[in-house]
Amino acid sequence: MAMTLEQLQDKYPDANAASFGDSPELASQLATLVIAGKKVASCGSLHSWQDNEDKPEPGRHSIILNGEQRPVCVIRTTGLFLTRFDRVTPEMAMLEGEGDLSLEYWQQEHQRFFQQEGYFHPEMELVFETFQLVEVL
Repeated sequence: MAMTLEQLQDKYPDANAASFGDSPELASQLATLVIAGKKVASCGSLHSWQDNEDKPEPGRHSIILNGEQRPVCVIRTTGLFLTRFDRVTPEMAMLEGEGDLSLEYWQQEHQRFFQQEGYFHPEMELVFETFQLVEVL
């Protein structure tokens, strides 16, 4: 029987619940990549990160939700660092596990995401997070 979000928050008291992406479809797609071990990093704009009261931090757990807002796995943040959009490397893009794993794909999709979020600039600052899969639900 699947654990409820409340049961998971009891098991991981430091955990926040979150989904990746900007649509239910993308949330499910990216959660599947995490479960498969292909996605071990994510990033967001520094501006959005500063506005988020429930920030990830090294050692902290996150309960990953799919597009239906159901918990599907638990991750643990292993690192956070600042970078600029135009300084993301092919290796960093590959860690995100998306598309064909290329820097070009990463740039295209993240530019779209940040424009939809309301702000994009090639020199914008990003918070890059690495994580490890702790539990598949």
